Amino acid sequence: MDRFWQKIKNHRTITRLAIPIMLANASAPLLGLADTAVIGRTASARELGAIALGALVFSFVYWSFGFLRMGTTGFVAQAMGAGNHREARLVLLRALLLGLGTGLVLLVFQPLIAWVALQTLGASEEVEALVSDYFFIRIWGAPATLCTFALMGTLVGLGHTRKLLLTQLFLNGVNICLNLFFVLQLDLAVKGIALGTLIAEWVALGLALWLVSGSLGLGAGLTRFIRTAWKEVTRKGPLLAMLKTNSDIMIRTLALLSGFAWFANQGAKFGDTTLAANHVLLQFISLSAFFLDGFAYVVEMLAGRALGAQDRDRFARDLKHATQLAGGTALLLALLVGLGGGAAIEFLTTDPAVRRIASTHLPFAAIYITVSFIAFQLDGVFIGATRSREMRDASILSLLIFIGAEMLLTSWMGNRGLWTAFVVYVLVRGITLSAFLPRLLRGFHSRGN
Repeated sequence: MDRFWQKIKNHRTITRLAIPIMLANASAPLLGLADTAVIGRTASARELGAIALGALVFSFVYWSFGFLRMGTTGFVAQAMGAGNHREARLVLLRALLLGLGTGLVLLVFQPLIAWVALQTLGASEEVEALVSDYFFIRIWGAPATLCTFALMGTLVGLGHTRKLLLTQLFLNGVNICLNLFFVLQLDLAVKGIALGTLIAEWVALGLALWLVSGSLGLGAGLTRFIRTAWKEVTRKGPLLAMLKTNSDIMIRTLALLSGFAWFANQGAKFGDTTLAANHVLLQFISLSAFFLDGFAYVVEMLAGRALGAQDRDRFARDLKHATQLAGGTALLLALLVGLGGGAAIEFLTTDPAVRRIASTHLPFAAIYITVSFIAFQLDGVFIGATRSREMRDASILSLLIFIGAEMLLTSWMGNRGLWTAFVVYVLVRGITLSAFLPRLLRGFHSRGN
């Protein structure tokens, strides 16, 4: 009976930590919706298209540097698990140093990044000019955004997910208010959206610094700690370890981006209607990711702390309980998609052909959601353990298998084959990471447990 109540207690703790992350993730699309509504009601289709493409460019750039959040979480969680609060503070400063340095590099190379982006997008000259206006204003927020990634990673590693939610809500709330002011009051259109986002990114960085300083017991002494610990922060060994971990995570992220890009590109070969239908179904998958990511983030923290404490039993228990919750959530989400997806499709599109194709392939989206939690959970494990090489290798192998399966199945089954290969892709991601799990577990033995 005691074990039963302990299990319930652990489930409640994990859920309490995961819910703020889910809410933080879900708040992000509200910003895009607000920007779309403001521009859509006050400007032309060109401005609306420019906002969409400009946001896409920054999504790709910033997602590529998501390692600043993930890598920081693992190192901070391990330091806290080992009871080494000083090392957790040093990890934060190293991550901020990398974030600031990366942001400055983006500023230096902004003309090249803009040129590549515009060449890739292939928009009209009018839209390209507006995208350029948007890009060359918003890019000055890069150092703030990348440093905020590091701060958010620290909050996850500390298990302070409510502060993460507060940061995200503050960022999006300030952004929406500024965008409304600059567009509706000052009539700055696309430039106003970019300027509002730029200011919000720097203001949110200030809030995040204040919250993290309090969480690490630094308070107003952050500047003093930086001065006294600078030599430790810049030690070659820990910095290289963080760089190595982050570079592997970056490759892993690019492999994931490539997988989704391949899916979209291959779907486009079946025509605009099929492309649109696949896009509608991907919205269900993206929505489910908000929830499953919540449990994955918590696993990052729990796995890192267990490894730092060299507590294999706690690691196994926490992973088991978090996976049970994630699996149940995935099944519930898949049922909602399967039962209510038809109505959602009719709401999202009025095109009869798109509705028909999307409804036909709806079961594939439900199956994908059902099995995807395995990859999410194991990603969390390896991020928390800072075992980035295994994540990198698993992502590359999964991508290659996906491309091979897609080439084989689409020639035989068309778009159904593409979706089948996509389900295989997320399954293989989970299977390959599972194959690396025993190697991670042996790490506990090698350190005396």
